[in-house]
Amino acid sequence: MSKADEIFIANCKDILENGVWDTDREVRPHWEDGTPAHTVKKFGIINRYNLSEEFPILTLRRTYWKSAVDELLWIWQKKSNNVHELRSGVWDAWADENGSIGKAYGYQLGVKHHYPEGDMDQVDRVLWLLKNDPASRRILTSLYNFQDLSEMALYPCAYSMTFNVSGNVLNAILNQRSQDMLTANNWNVVQYSVLTIMMAQVSGLVPGQLIHVIADAHIYDRHVDTVRRILENPSLPAPTFHIDPTVKDFYAFTRDSFSMENYRYNEFSEKIPVAI
Repeated sequence: MSKADEIFIANCKDILENGVWDTDREVRPHWEDGTPAHTVKKFGIINRYNLSEEFPILTLRRTYWKSAVDELLWIWQKKSNNVHELRSGVWDAWADENGSIGKAYGYQLGVKHHYPEGDMDQVDRVLWLLKNDPASRRILTSLYNFQDLSEMALYPCAYSMTFNVSGNVLNAILNQRSQDMLTANNWNVVQYSVLTIMMAQVSGLVPGQLIHVIADAHIYDRHVDTVRRILENPSLPAPTFHIDPTVKDFYAFTRDSFSMENYRYNEFSEKIPVAI
């Protein structure tokens, strides 16, 4: 069984069997028809993925990992907040008439800050520290800028990455305030696994563990039956992830710098509604 499948199954079963419903209160999210989008949730889920052993992608159903990587590069490389620079339509529901999602995600990573070594944005600061001060315990990013929240189309869900070097191994913690388990869980796991592998390669390190901390892990009411069906699918062996070993500059990676060998998955054709 794929490790990602094993973790996903355990998380979803725990939420469905032991979670708490919010049907007793008003909620902000809603469906396209205007109906409130209620959830069943668990608080404080912590998952650990060993990137040196297996790449954590679901086989229970297909994860469109190329699109996930494309969004990752849009945020971390382009530092963009405009959906016109993104190949997929995952952010279209939150964009304004000009394609902007406001001062969110990539915008925050692109803001320069002053350090003794010079002015750098958050991504360049991480890259500098990994190469020049890998013993630092201050290698992190944060997208949750309270000053700019009112100008964001959506508050950051995956809001913080903390990197830590042990020997020649790069480990990371992804902090997430909110997680739609069906539509976004493995999407985010794939993205930040790839990011950790990228950061390790350009810093002369090897990837170790990705720890995913989720404050509010939930399944929407209209997703429950779909999740139950997916959990009945057989788990297949995990594929092998490849990264172009010749790329040493973080900004030189493209979506074609990565490949997946023997990615087998269960076919799944249901259309999944997204709460907004």
